[in-house]
Amino acid sequence: MNDFHVRPIQILLVEDSPSDAKLTLKALTLAKVSNNVSHVEDGVEAIQFLKHEGAFSQAPRPDLVLLDLNLPRKDGREVLKELKSDPALKTIPVVVLTTSKAEEDILRSYELHANCYITKPVNFERFLQVVQSIEDFWLSVVVLPKQE
Repeated sequence: MNDFHVRPIQILLVEDSPSDAKLTLKALTLAKVSNNVSHVEDGVEAIQFLKHEGAFSQAPRPDLVLLDLNLPRKDGREVLKELKSDPALKTIPVVVLTTSKAEEDILRSYELHANCYITKPVNFERFLQVVQSIEDFWLSVVVLPKQE
């Protein structure tokens, strides 16, 4: 267990599917690590959240972003590109969590500097296990950069 975090971990979930968001939030609620999860439903809101714009002016800086690729208004690839090209945001780890198994999506995500790419399982129990394994690894094993 990582003892470097004395405050709850801030997670930004970028997910347009209400059912997938609900499952992810449920899995994170069952977590062993204290976390605060913010949820936005599209890529435009994700960028506004990350840049503290508009309604998100008081948003916390996330320690980790869980990003779906297939989003309305601005897709996940565009969000990833913008996030990783911004010097103030590029150190935030991004886990792509998507239904796409397409090789071009996997390759493109890594080219855009995603930290990992995970395909969402269809099975409910397996989905919960996957989200919990993300949480176990990224929030208990990995040392994340300190908030600025």
